[in-house]
Amino acid sequence: MKYLITAFFLITSFAFSQSLDYNTKKGFIANGYDVVAYFENKAIEGDKKFTTKYEDINYKFSSQKNLDLFKKNPEKYIPQYGGYCAYAIGAKKDKVSINPETFEIKDGKLYLFYNSWGTNTLELWQKENPKLLKEKADKNWEQIKFKE
Repeated sequence: MKYLITAFFLITSFAFSQSLDYNTKKGFIANGYDVVAYFENKAIEGDKKFTTKYEDINYKFSSQKNLDLFKKNPEKYIPQYGGYCAYAIGAKKDKVSINPETFEIKDGKLYLFYNSWGTNTLELWQKENPKLLKEKADKNWEQIKFKE
């Protein structure tokens, strides 16, 4: 019985010690871009005057208004897949950084993409069947979302 209790505590402490992996390049989600502005179809770099932390992740905003909107409903604005490239999560089960100016709002969710060296993964996402890629990304993210 003693071993059973010890095993239980080891397993539960491991499960709770894992934390979601967020792409926080430059110390902020979305490379410091304003996650609220994306919902207005704008990619705007945030200002250090307007920052907050939510679930230990730093966010920057371009205005006090956007910071306030985020604080009212942060879950609405958090990028999918920890802010990693949605295409890479779906197609390759890989955590790849993003170009913060390459994004899509779909069904009220923010998706970020890699775009460099002639590869625009948003274009690939849209060409290759976004519905299927999203389904794959959702499944893949469940398997790779914790920090290693």
